[in-house]
Amino acid sequence: MPTEMTCEGAATLPHSAVLALQGLRLRDGRSIQHGDRVLVVGASGNVGPFAVQIAKSVGAEVTGVCSTDRVEFVRSLGADRVIDYTRVDSTKAAERYDWILDVDARHSILRWRHALRPRGVYVALGGSTRWLVQGLLLMPVVSLAFSKRTGPMLWWKPFKAEDVETLKLLIAAGKVRPFIDRRFPLGQIVDALEYADEGRARSKVVVAV
Repeated sequence: MPTEMTCEGAATLPHSAVLALQGLRLRDGRSIQHGDRVLVVGASGNVGPFAVQIAKSVGAEVTGVCSTDRVEFVRSLGADRVIDYTRVDSTKAAERYDWILDVDARHSILRWRHALRPRGVYVALGGSTRWLVQGLLLMPVVSLAFSKRTGPMLWWKPFKAEDVETLKLLIAAGKVRPFIDRRFPLGQIVDALEYADEGRARSKVVVAV
C-alpha cells in the first residue's frame, strides 16, 4: 500500500488498476508506447479511469468513450478527446487507433477491425457470455486475416508484484490516482451493489468496513 494513500484509496487498486495496467500490455510483452493512439471504451467506470491515466503517463494520445453526463469527468482524467457514445458510434469514427481497451464489450470484434491501425490491438476486459464465446472464436480469424491482435483478455494476474510496484511509482509521481464516487458503510452494502450494478457510478464505489 502506498504510504501516502488512505485505506479507501488503496482498496480501489488491486482489481481495477492492475486490470487496467495489464490490459494495456500483451502476454508477449508488447505494450502501449509514447505517441500511440489509444481508445478506452468505458472510460468513466470501474477500470477506465485508471486506463486513461496509465496511458497518458507513457505519453499516449488518449480518447475516452462514455455517456453524455460523464464527458467532463473523463476530460478531467487527462483524456485528449472524449466520444459520447449516445451520439457517436466509436466503431465507425474516422480516427484509427493503435490500441483499443474495451472495458465491457458490447460490439462484435468484427465491428472494431476498421477502427484499428495496421498491427493494432483490441483487448476486451469483459462482456456477456455470448460475446466472450464469439470473441474467442473470432480472435484467431481476425488476427490472421487483418494482421491485428483482437480478443478478450485472458492473462489477468491480480496482485502481480511488478505491476503493483509500477502502480506505486505512478501514484508517487502523481500520474495516477483513484477516484471514488461514493462511500457506503458496511450496513448499506446492498445499496452500494445496486448503485454500482445500475451503472450510476463514476469510477469507484467503496464499502467502508
